[in-house]
Amino acid sequence: MTTSKPEFLAAPASGRRTPLIIDHLDYSQRVLLRGNPIPWGDPTALSNLFNQAHGLLRPDATLLDLGAYYRILAEDPRLQDAMTARSRPGYALRTLLGDAEAGRAAVTLVATVAGTTRLPLVLQIPSPRAWLAQTHPGTTDDLDADRVENAAMYVADWLRGFADVPVAAVLLDERAAGDVPAVPPEAYAPIGNVAVHYRWELGLRDQRSVSFGEGDGDVLGDDFWLGDRAAVPAETGAFRLARLPEGAVPETVLARLADLDRESVRSGAN
Repeated sequence: MTTSKPEFLAAPASGRRTPLIIDHLDYSQRVLLRGNPIPWGDPTALSNLFNQAHGLLRPDATLLDLGAYYRILAEDPRLQDAMTARSRPGYALRTLLGDAEAGRAAVTLVATVAGTTRLPLVLQIPSPRAWLAQTHPGTTDDLDADRVENAAMYVADWLRGFADVPVAAVLLDERAAGDVPAVPPEAYAPIGNVAVHYRWELGLRDQRSVSFGEGDGDVLGDDFWLGDRAAVPAETGAFRLARLPEGAVPETVLARLADLDRESVRSGAN
């Protein structure tokens, strides 16, 4: 495992020795919004939600799941009709990402969150494999490596729309790729080229691992946040990524965060 910190986490805002990225939207929706919908259509309200969550959780980056936003957009009847106009593999994804109205709304949303949360912005999106699986109608039997490579080009073209937004990193989320065949890293080269051009870190996430470039991180599983006496896992990576379970108890979450902070101080003293 490579333990060099990604550049955007080199000086954690929290002061932790090991930076912490928190995926908290499901948890925040239940605890802070009391189960009401996430305000994807109101960039200011969404930014306020992030700032409220950050005040409690003290993450070292803003993790914005733009894949979740696009799942909401894809429910619009206008986009649904356009995406299903052709059945060939990749057409639905290309149509979704190429929609000018949706693209403008996404850029405004990301720019507002980036400008108000004042932490390095990690833009989480489905990996080309996952996005292809999520948007393709019918079975995934005809989604092969060539289709995934084409999807990577669609995603890369779409990402150029965020050129003027202060994005620190793009995190490709593989967790919903389903049965679509795995591809070698070079299949995502178009996205890597865009990231290099705009000086964004590029990361990859699945159920059990996460990395940015050469820096591997530790994933804190649900058990850590749900158990009353969960031990802090051994630190092996350059940073930590946590997804807060929707059903986590706020007092337990704060206690686990305090445990992480104490462990970070103890590790730094050794």
